[in-house]
This record gives sequence, structure tokens and C-alpha cells, in this order.
Amino acid sequence: MLTLFAIPKAFRGEFNQIQRNAITSWTLLEPKPEIILLGDDEGTAEVAKEFGVRHVSGVERNDHGTPLLSSLFEIAQQVGSGSLFAYVNADIILLNDFMRTIQQIPFQRFMLTGQRWNLDFDEAIAPTLGWSEQLCHRAMTLGALEGPQAMDYFVFTRNTYTHIPPFAIGRLCWDNWMLYSALNLNIPLIDATEAIVAVHQNHDYNHHPDGKKGVFLGEEAQYNLQLLGGKHYTYFMLDLADWQITPQGLRKPSFSWKRLDRRLDMLSLARPKSRLLYGALLGLVRYGKQLSAVPPKLLGIPARIVSRLRGLKRSKPSPFE
Repeated sequence: MLTLFAIPKAFRGEFNQIQRNAITSWTLLEPKPEIILLGDDEGTAEVAKEFGVRHVSGVERNDHGTPLLSSLFEIAQQVGSGSLFAYVNADIILLNDFMRTIQQIPFQRFMLTGQRWNLDFDEAIAPTLGWSEQLCHRAMTLGALEGPQAMDYFVFTRNTYTHIPPFAIGRLCWDNWMLYSALNLNIPLIDATEAIVAVHQNHDYNHHPDGKKGVFLGEEAQYNLQLLGGKHYTYFMLDLADWQITPQGLRKPSFSWKRLDRRLDMLSLARPKSRLLYGALLGLVRYGKQLSAVPPKLLGIPARIVSRLRGLKRSKPSPFE
């Protein structure tokens, strides 16, 4: 069974309709998950009762009054009955492909996430026949696929995330940490972008006193960055996934030297006990780039091998060099 949990903002202004749309879509999923709305913001308890889903209060907050990710995940796993959990941002509409995709995962322990589709959507969902397929088509034709840093849902097995830093929810960096942690635990990290169309309803940032600047550059965002470990850790993005799932099933990402370079670079951070090993392998990969500038005949290396070493480029500068 899947336990889906979220922590809505106050149900006022545009977020009233946006969050009702999201919750409506979750209640239409088949098979139906257990749904838990957490938090004490305006309207949360009442909306949970209206939709017939569970409400749990008592989420810890920081000095700014922002809920903490650590408390959110701890409570959800304490009260949820599922063996599988999904945290979903409360502005995300999920479609029929969500449960269908999750049911295909064969691993005993994993984390699955994907990029979102941004869409201007200011109307109420009408759950008529074919609504999911129609909205999927609308998102993919009128919307825009956000980049590999934009992840608004996380599906994971119970007890995978039990030691989470006190990130402020709704600010930067905590989603990067979710990927970092999966790689640190050496569990399958699955990119579901091609299989799941997660519809993000575009909105403003008036819920924060300083607007978008406050959300992305404010004091809480800076503290989240500190908890993450610094700027280099913000490069933990979805392109580091071990697996990809598509409508045709699971597959390994296509090999490229650039991807190998980037993965070795970031794994040296995610798995510090093996940092020397990853560093050595990364050095060999990058040494190949230097060799590729030398005529192959002088080195006695077949031209086809040298050609594979061309074009290697470091993903991002490492603070450990």
C-alpha cells in the first residue's frame, strides 16, 4: 500500500484552488493510496474532512514558522500504514500514470522522483471520463518541462529517510539532499520523468513576505544550503539517477563519458568512505582527455579508444581539489 502525504499552505487566494485540484487528483488515483494532510495552516483540517482523507497536526516548525522536513517525514512514517511512501508538493496534480508506474518497480528499497511539467491552470478539475488523459495532453502541449533540478514528488520505501536535517520545507536545497541521501545509501535512484507527468500549477510567491526573492535567497534558503553542505551539493540532480523508467519499463541510462565524469565527481561526495576510489577513477577519466590531445600513434593507443576519450568535461568544480 502507498501512503501519500503532503503539507498544504493556507487555503486562501490562488492556493485554495491549486491545492484542492491537487488533492482531488490524488483521491482519483487507482488503486487509491492512503492520503495524509499534515500541518495546522488555515483550512487544512477542514479540507481533509471534506475530501475524506486523514489529517495530522503537530509538525515542528523553525523560528520563522516554516514546517521542517524532518518532522514531516518522521510523522508520516509513524502514522502511515503503507510500506511505500510518497511525499508530494501540494500544488502537484498526479495523473493515472503515477500509480501505474510505481507498481512496476521491482526493488525492495528505492527512491523514485521525476521532473515536473509547469502549466498555467486556474480552473477546477472536472473528474469526468478521460480527464487525466486530457490534462496530460494539455500539460505536454501547452506546458513546459522543468529541468533536472525540479522535483516535486518523492516515492520511497519505509524507513529509507529516517535521519533528515531540519530543512525548511518550501525553500531550496532539501530536494538535492534527497538525491544525495539515496546515492549515499546506495539504493536504486529512479528517474520517472518519461513515465509520470506531474503537473505543477504555476503560481506566485506571495505566501512569503519577501516573495520569490525570500523563497530562493532568504535566510531560510541560506540555512538550507548550509545544512546541505554547500554549493557543490546543489549539483545533486536527477541526471545522476541509476535507473530510468519509461512507459516501456525500467532501463539503465545511456552511457556517455560526460555522464561518467559527472557521476564519479558527485559520488565522491555522496559516499565519502569511497572518495579515494572515486577520485582515482575520475582522475583516470580526465587523464584520458589529456591523452586524447596527443597523436594516438605516439602513445600506441588505438584511434577508436582515443576518440571515446574526447570531449570529456568536468561537470562542476569540486571544493576538494
